Amino acid sequence: QVQLVESGGGLVQSGWSLRLSCAASATFFSLYTMGWYRQAPGKQRELVASVTRDSSTNYADSVKGRFSISRDNAKNTVYLQMNTLKPEDSAVYFCNAALGGVLSWGQGTQVTVSS
Repeated sequence: QVQLVESGGGLVQSGWSLRLSCAASATFFSLYTMGWYRQAPGKQRELVASVTRDSSTNYADSVKGRFSISRDNAKNTVYLQMNTLKPEDSAVYFCNAALGGVLSWGQGTQVTVSS
């Protein structure tokens, strides 16, 4: 499995921005589909954004136009740029790596947006 370490979470005010990073210890990182998920208290974990090996991206409707996912294969890192944050974006954000049906998860990073 892949070791994933997220960073960049924190407490911000509504309308502010944050950039999350996820560093992966993976051989052939460029082959993985990387994703960001989030889970708020009492809610199911949901997909926020994903990026495939060919850099195709997918976003949840709730974050389209505000969040942007990108990857740097030279650094084995995937990013989530979050702009115009809203209180409903508050959650633990998890990084995910998928290849050949095998999923790996990071430990999560807390994002809290105050109104």
